[in-house]
Amino acid sequence: MKKIKLTLAMIAGTALLFSCNNAQTNNNENLSRNKVTQQEDGSITLSVKKAECYRDEDDPSTNTAEWHIEVSKSGRFEIWLSSATIDTTDLGYENKVLLNINNNVLETKPVANKIVKNAFEVAPPYFRADSFMGVMYIQDTGQYLVQVISDKILPEDIREDTVKEKTRLLSVTLTPTKR
Repeated sequence: MKKIKLTLAMIAGTALLFSCNNAQTNNNENLSRNKVTQQEDGSITLSVKKAECYRDEDDPSTNTAEWHIEVSKSGRFEIWLSSATIDTTDLGYENKVLLNINNNVLETKPVANKIVKNAFEVAPPYFRADSFMGVMYIQDTGQYLVQVISDKILPEDIREDTVKEKTRLLSVTLTPTKR
């Protein structure tokens, strides 16, 4: 019995070792595909169109968008969400939006803090609504994985003409704060 358990443990360990190597290769491919660098003014804009998206049709509240960012100037950042919406008084987010950067988490139910008419990112009858999510401090420069979880994340393969959503998440912007 002990021999069987030992053999199974060795097989599982070998499989885990090889799967980690494959995951590292895939991770490197994803890193180069959706890597976002910080702009000269210190801001970072994360477009859902350029994200690695995961969609759960059974539980849309777990839909996730991921990016790899390169932070060259650390500091305190205001976090803003941009949504395409038809109804500017009620964005229709059923659940809170969760943002995770290096295990620092912000969570909020978006409201329309700013309405942008004639925004180039959206076509009529949609408006762009910007929602303040909060402030986050990024202490060190370097590479980070950013995750946003929301029922309003709809991957690019779902075309707007096939899904009539009242609201969809467009982007997340990190804007450096001034003291």
